[in-house]
Amino acid sequence: MKIALKLILLIVVGLIGTGLYMQSKQAEKAEFFIGIGVLVLAFVLLPLFIYTGYKGKDLTRYSFKNMQGPEDKNEES
Repeated sequence: MKIALKLILLIVVGLIGTGLYMQSKQAEKAEFFIGIGVLVLAFVLLPLFIYTGYKGKDLTRYSFKNMQGPEDKNEES
């Protein structure tokens, strides 16, 4: 999965870099390449990065079910 993330990041950087280069040369499709690069970054790369970061970890500590209000803490003491 890490290799796929690096490959997607390389593609995104390539798309945005190509778009910026084309924009300096006044090409019509420059904004298209930049836009596709940003969309892939936002909707493909970031969710995959977050998924691989939290895969296999216990996330029950972060749920609201385990939170106690101030009145609950005073009753236990």
